[in-house]
Amino acid sequence: QVQLVESGGGLVQPGGSLRLSCVASGFTFSSNSMTWHRQAPGKEREWVAGISASGITNYADSVKGRFTISRDNAKRTVYLQMNSLKPEDTALYYCRRPSGGYWGQGTQVTVAS
Repeated sequence: QVQLVESGGGLVQPGGSLRLSCVASGFTFSSNSMTWHRQAPGKEREWVAGISASGITNYADSVKGRFTISRDNAKRTVYLQMNSLKPEDTALYYCRRPSGGYWGQGTQVTVAS
């Protein structure tokens, strides 16, 4: 079965960096687009970034220039490098396989001093 397992979240000061990872199993990872989403307390879940099977990336305006999505097909892993973090980036971050709508369990990112 499809499984997506995120890791790498934590507490970081404003201006800091984190790298999230999402390890996939149960499907042909290299053939699938993958996305990252986040949900802050009291807000709806929002799309953050996406990467196609061929490596084309796109980003929400709120993270463009600060976040980078990448993938390693050999490791069946999609990454989200987050730099220049702001308090408003605090959220539960999820990875998703859009095809079929599969979600991971999420990893918490908290940006605070």
